[in-house]
Amino acid sequence: MQNYLAMPNNMNVVSFFSGAGGLDLGFKQAGFNVIWANEFDSSIWQTYEHNHPDTILDRRCITQIKASDVPDCVGIIGGPPCQSWSEAGAGRGIEDKRGQLFFDYIRLLKAKRPQFFLAENVAGILLPKHRKAFDKILADFIALDYNVSYFLLNANDFGVPQDRKRVIIVGYANSLGKTFQPPKNVIPRPVLQDAIFDLPLAKPALDKNLTNGDKNLNFPNHEYMTGGFSSMFMSRNRVRSWNEPSFTIQAGGRHAPIHPQAPKMELVGKDKRVFVSGYEHLYRRLSVRECARIQTFPDDFSFKYQYLSDGYKMIGNAVPVEFARQLANAIYSNLKTRDS
Repeated sequence: MQNYLAMPNNMNVVSFFSGAGGLDLGFKQAGFNVIWANEFDSSIWQTYEHNHPDTILDRRCITQIKASDVPDCVGIIGGPPCQSWSEAGAGRGIEDKRGQLFFDYIRLLKAKRPQFFLAENVAGILLPKHRKAFDKILADFIALDYNVSYFLLNANDFGVPQDRKRVIIVGYANSLGKTFQPPKNVIPRPVLQDAIFDLPLAKPALDKNLTNGDKNLNFPNHEYMTGGFSSMFMSRNRVRSWNEPSFTIQAGGRHAPIHPQAPKMELVGKDKRVFVSGYEHLYRRLSVRECARIQTFPDDFSFKYQYLSDGYKMIGNAVPVEFARQLANAIYSNLKTRDS
């Protein structure tokens, strides 16, 4: 049996692969203190530090971080890069250097021995071609004397107005005598009207998809990427109506869903759709702020970028805040029960 850290009263956690900090914000809302975070992408640093002023941000690649650099904590959270496991990507899994970063997460977990950990990734990690690698990851977690459970969850079941399936892995120190269970589903499930109907008119980006700057917008980050749509984009309907949850918010602005003001796209051939004639002016991508709303970021969470592509990337890669909060609430309750 391993010796785990005693339960600290302040519920400090550390975060890896933090991005803009959607997961971190959800844990803060649940009562945890995110005291230290790690993010290697320089285009995100300003956004993270602006919105999480009380968290120390480490800017190095996780491979360069020693265990002694990481504060002692009750929990470690983070979502190792998903591109290696995504169904839409090359799917190289553990053969991809980004996929191998999972083992650096495990390396630091082994050294710090917190009471719990949470790791998030895309549904593609459960594909048969990745099963051997995923089983290896689970075995490594279990070998550290954690009671590990994983679930494929749709964020729409937990108060997020989009269909977004993600794998959540949670481990509790065996000494806790606890097994993680997700919270109960939220009913009714939120839809686009709940999320973005009240927003004012959005602005198109400036030339080359540069930002207008918040001073020139009627609402923070409420601007959308312009430009053509690829044949891949036009191969499927990209419009959800007001009374439906959004499609998954992705990390690429060019793949952002179309605003629900437009009618659903018309099928004209195999894997080929067009915008409905006479309504072409209604087809625009969701704005950065609309995507943030759909990801349940609060309106006072400000995204800092020069090019809109970076804004969409930060939001699309994030764990939805409300989804994170509900997961964190369940963990917090388990830990407090044990502490008392």
